[in-house]
Amino acid sequence: MKLIVAFLKLVRLPNLVFIALAQILFQYCIYSPLYKGQIPQSDTYHFIFLVLASVFIAAAGYILNDYFDINIDEVNKPKKMVVDKIISRRWAIVWHLALSSLGVICSFLAFPFLQKWYLIVANLFCIALLWFYSTNFKKQLLVGNIVISVLTGWTILVVFFSKVNFIDAFGGGNIVHDKLFKLAIQYTAFAFIISLVREAIKDLEDMHGDAAYQCKTMPIVWGVNVTKVYIAVWLTVLLALLFSVVVYVLQFQWWFAIIYVLAAVIVPLILVFSHLKSSRTQQDYHRLSNIVKLSMFTGVLSMIFFYFYL
Repeated sequence: MKLIVAFLKLVRLPNLVFIALAQILFQYCIYSPLYKGQIPQSDTYHFIFLVLASVFIAAAGYILNDYFDINIDEVNKPKKMVVDKIISRRWAIVWHLALSSLGVICSFLAFPFLQKWYLIVANLFCIALLWFYSTNFKKQLLVGNIVISVLTGWTILVVFFSKVNFIDAFGGGNIVHDKLFKLAIQYTAFAFIISLVREAIKDLEDMHGDAAYQCKTMPIVWGVNVTKVYIAVWLTVLLALLFSVVVYVLQFQWWFAIIYVLAAVIVPLILVFSHLKSSRTQQDYHRLSNIVKLSMFTGVLSMIFFYFYL
């Protein structure tokens, strides 16, 4: 039992549930209402394997990250370590290879090869990107943060491209396609920007362990204050985008959705903004990171409203 709990902790089970939930909500609360009566019979089959591919690839990436972060984690979070404490390094890499392989197999089952071959290539690229992130990119200034943010946004965008051919996605003249594309871009942008914010806060949280092993993260290269300015700028951009969406939606009088976004997404981000300057300790940054994660979760949950309004 202890080994099972350790494995689920290693693959970040809550994060995997979040990935699957985001894709399921986009599928059934946005795509299905928009394309009612036009959905192919094989769509559910392909979607199930799309979700499985995303989950397996992400799980493999988390294992790899812990595999290469043993020394850093001994400084930053020694009590939370799994690799080399409960699960051996050899078994960790075996599980990484197994889950990556399952991700590739599910990608072939999720996307018709002749029509959507580029999505299979994209998922293969994600696996490679996670490898280079764990071994190299995460120690470089900004590169690791951008890679994780792109991959976070991709979890939404891949669902869109699985439905609409790449050429038709841009200027195809189909009104329904255009609506789906706009919603996909909005949620992808939200996921990308809020991930940039959270990754920078995590850099502040993990600064001491990163510095001990020559990682060139923002707080180490630019300093804590400049990193806070960077976070504040992206928070401002994100809040501006969210407020513009709320103002746009006012014309449709979607009052429950508006109240929800204001209370559950925007207010927590304002709270992060207001406490950012005064935060000093690892515990302070961990608290801010959790609030940002909560806003990401509530933001994704807002897709539910489209099920009723579309």
